[in-house]
Amino acid sequence: MEPVTMKCLVWDLDNTVWDGTLLEGDELRLRPGVRETVEALDARGILHSVASRNDHETAWEQLEKFGLADYFVLPRIGFGRKSDAVREIAAELQFALDAVAFVDDQPAERAEVAYHLPEVRCYTHQQAATLAALPEFTPAVVTSDSRRRRAMYQASFRRDADRAAFDGADEEFLRSLGLRVRITAATAEDLDRVEELTRRTSQMNATGVHYSDAVLRELLDDPGHEVLVTSIDDRFGPYGAVGVMLLEKHPEVWHLRLLATSCRVVSLGAGSVIINWLTDRAARAGAHLVADFRRTPRNRMMEIAYRFAGFTDDECACRGQIPPDAADIERLHLVATRQDPPTTMRLEAALQGLGASIRPPELTDRKEPAP
Repeated sequence: MEPVTMKCLVWDLDNTVWDGTLLEGDELRLRPGVRETVEALDARGILHSVASRNDHETAWEQLEKFGLADYFVLPRIGFGRKSDAVREIAAELQFALDAVAFVDDQPAERAEVAYHLPEVRCYTHQQAATLAALPEFTPAVVTSDSRRRRAMYQASFRRDADRAAFDGADEEFLRSLGLRVRITAATAEDLDRVEELTRRTSQMNATGVHYSDAVLRELLDDPGHEVLVTSIDDRFGPYGAVGVMLLEKHPEVWHLRLLATSCRVVSLGAGSVIINWLTDRAARAGAHLVADFRRTPRNRMMEIAYRFAGFTDDECACRGQIPPDAADIERLHLVATRQDPPTTMRLEAALQGLGASIRPPELTDRKEPAP
C-alpha cells in the first residue's frame, strides 16, 4: 500500500511557530525553518491550519506581523481540546484524518491528539523545520492546481459564506453562481493533474485505483480509450480540474474504468452531472454503459451516485465485450437513455464524437462568470 500523502498540517503556535508564550507577554521570535516549511508545503498544495490555546484576535494579529496569516485556513484558536480542533478542521476540509498532521511542542498535547485521533500523525516542534523533506509531505506530482490549492479553498470559504447568507432554495443559489462545467479530452500537459486526482481523491473515486503517468500516457495514445477531464468555475473563481473519467469504447458498450471527482464539488452535484452527461452521450451512440466499482473504506458515496443514476448488477450480453478484471472489481450496468441538461449550470463538452456544448435554454442569456 502506498503511503498517504498529507493534505493538511495543523500547527500549535506558542514555542512551535514562534519561540515564547504570547499570553505571558514574551518577546516572540519566529522559530528557525518555520517560514520555509510553511512556504514549501503550501507550494506543494498542502494546506496549513492552527490549533492553539490562545486568544484568537491576539494570536491572529501576531501571525499577520510575521507575514504568515494568509497561509493558514480554518484556524481553531481558543481553549478547547486540540483533538476536537483537529477533527473539526479535517471535517470542514473533507479530509480523511490519516491525511492530516499535527505539530506541537508539548508532549501532553501530542498524546491527547494521538489518543483521540490515532490516524493523525504527530510531530514535535524540533521536527517542524525538516517536515518538507519527509516522504509523507512530498506529493508524487505538483500541478498548477496544487500550487493554487489554498487560494481555491479560500474562495470556497467565501462561497460558503455567501451560501449561508443566501435567502432562497439551494437550486436558486447554485444558479446564482454562474457555474460552468467543461469536459475535455486530456492532453499530455493535463496528465500530472489527472494522476493527482486518481491518487488524492478517495471518497469520490469509484475504484480507488491510482493510474501512473506512464499508464495514462498509454491510454492517451490508444484510440479505443478516452481520458476525460472535468473542470469547473463560477463567479468566485476556478475550482480547477475536479474530475477524471477513463473510458474504453467497444462497439456496443462503453466501459467506464474510472470516475473520480474532487470532494470539493460534491455539494454542486457535479458527480451526477458528469454521469448524466456520459449517459446521454452513450444513448446517442446506441451504447450501453458498464462502470467499474471497487469498494474501499471511503467511497460509499460513489456507489450511491452510480445506483442513483440507474446502474445495476443486471447481466447483459454487452458485458462479453469487456475482458475480465480483478476479482474485487464489480461491474455495474446501465441501459443508457437520453438525459435532460443540468438546470443549475452550463455544461460544455469539446470532444470529437462525444458531443458538443450543452447550454440549458434558461441559461442561454446568462452573463459569463466574472474572472
